[in-house]
Amino acid sequence: MGEAGPERAAPDLAAIVVAFGERLRAAGLPVTPERSTRFAQAIALTGASRLRELYWAGRVTLLSGQEQLAAYDAVFAEVFKGELALPPAAQQAPVPSPRAHESGEEQPAGPAERSPRSAGGVAAAGELGADPGEEPQDQEAALAAASTTERLAVRDFADCTPEELAMMARLAEQLALVPPRRRSRRSHRHARAGRPDVRATLRAARRTGGDPVRLRRRRRGQRPRRVVLIADVSGSMAPYSRVYLHLMRGAVRAVHAESFVFATRLTRLTRLLGQGRPDAAYRAVARAATDWSGGTRIGEALETFLAEHGRRGVARGAIVVIVSDGWDVGDPEVVDRAMARLARLAHRIVWVNPRSARPGFEPLVAGLRAALPYVDQVVSGHSLRALDDVLAAISAPPG
Repeated sequence: MGEAGPERAAPDLAAIVVAFGERLRAAGLPVTPERSTRFAQAIALTGASRLRELYWAGRVTLLSGQEQLAAYDAVFAEVFKGELALPPAAQQAPVPSPRAHESGEEQPAGPAERSPRSAGGVAAAGELGADPGEEPQDQEAALAAASTTERLAVRDFADCTPEELAMMARLAEQLALVPPRRRSRRSHRHARAGRPDVRATLRAARRTGGDPVRLRRRRRGQRPRRVVLIADVSGSMAPYSRVYLHLMRGAVRAVHAESFVFATRLTRLTRLLGQGRPDAAYRAVARAATDWSGGTRIGEALETFLAEHGRRGVARGAIVVIVSDGWDVGDPEVVDRAMARLARLAHRIVWVNPRSARPGFEPLVAGLRAALPYVDQVVSGHSLRALDDVLAAISAPPG
């Protein structure tokens, strides 16, 4: 049994996920970065605070077969309970202990080092997740992991480390975006509701000697509203641009949203973000958006959007989401004129300003002041939890 050191600090969620995935791969399990991302997402969504919850969150997201349970139980016991419990198959795929890993020596997997908790997958799950019988040390570790998850959920993207930002960006790509629905122009046959369909009724009457026995009806269906995402990628928005780029990719692939970025000029990314492989998509975006982290011209970018895309139907009746802090080096009157035209076309305009979450925030910059009269809702979207407000603003029903 390994003993925890006296200086037990609150663990970092990103570090735990990465270390746990590396230990599982060292044990011979096919744990990919995508599976580790799903594990982190499961912890963040469920708020796992007990070892049983951590155990099952990893088991359903990281494993792909029953034969992997023994090795998983051993690595889980080592990482989350400080035990060195190797499965019988560890002779082919040894799992080094933390001290042996630090010293560069490999510890043999002797019978005395094997814990009875790793003898079977189900039994180990029951042992590790026993709520009333958890040791204080394990309870403290689980609660510390939960508190780390809570901190990550509310931490500003600008204050995150590169590793945390990468994990949050992948989580943002998988957020569920549900746009509101609108009445479509096309109608379809309905058994009870809708207006009478005279033509269909008369055609059916031919089979009954010209007597319209049954009245046919039609009513207009519903379809989701188009979502348009326009993100500011200038230098002042650099801490947030990466996360929102992943959110835009998820929206493009999930609901066929239209995506644009701008700094000094507007660039359409819809086709580029819709590519199958994320790395290829982001490389194409880097080549297309040559003004990334440059200056900001909100008014000119919106006028370009309206001239080339908006009036041709992209913005008509759509939910338009503009992500920007409002800093603009151009003329505020151009912003006012473009926003007035956009408000006449769009169904609703949502402005996402990550700076608005700071205490004492006031819309003092000229670009933001010129745009606010035409905005239906302002949200911050500065953290993972604040992204829920962004999704709620997009999904809000009329009125």
